[in-house]
Amino acid sequence: MRVVLQRVSRAEVRVEGRITGRIERGFALLVGLARDDGDAQLTWMADKILSLRLFPDSEGRMNLGLDEVQGGLLVISQFTLYGDARKGRRPSFIDAAPPEQAVPLYERFVHLLRERAPGPVETGEFGAMMDVELVNDGPVTLILER
Repeated sequence: MRVVLQRVSRAEVRVEGRITGRIERGFALLVGLARDDGDAQLTWMADKILSLRLFPDSEGRMNLGLDEVQGGLLVISQFTLYGDARKGRRPSFIDAAPPEQAVPLYERFVHLLRERAPGPVETGEFGAMMDVELVNDGPVTLILER
C-alpha cells in the first residue's frame, strides 16, 4: 500500500464537473493498493495517518495532529502509484491490485478512517477520471508505504 499524503489548506475532487469530495484544512491522500495488500496494511496505514503530527503549533513546529486542528481527509484512489516506468516508455501496472480486489480494499480503508478520524472523511470516485484541486500547505508532502 502506498499513500502520497499532502497537508492542505483546502482540497476537492470532481467527476464530470460534480464535486464528490471537499475538505478544508487536513490531508489529501492519494491511495495506491497492491496485489498483496490486506487488512494489516489498511489498519497500519489508517493508524499512521491519523497519528501524524504535521500541523504547526504556536511556535511553527510540526507538532499538532488532525484531531487538534479538526482536520479533514480527502481520500482519492490512485492505482498509478504502482506504475513501474523503469523499462520502456509506458509504465507497467502489474503490481497494482486489480479493480475486483482494490475496490473492497479501498472501501475498507475509507471505512477505517471514518471510524477513527476526528473530522470529515471525503472521497473521490474509484476508477473515475477525476479532477483534483488542492492547495498544498507548506508544502508538506509525505510518501507512506506498508
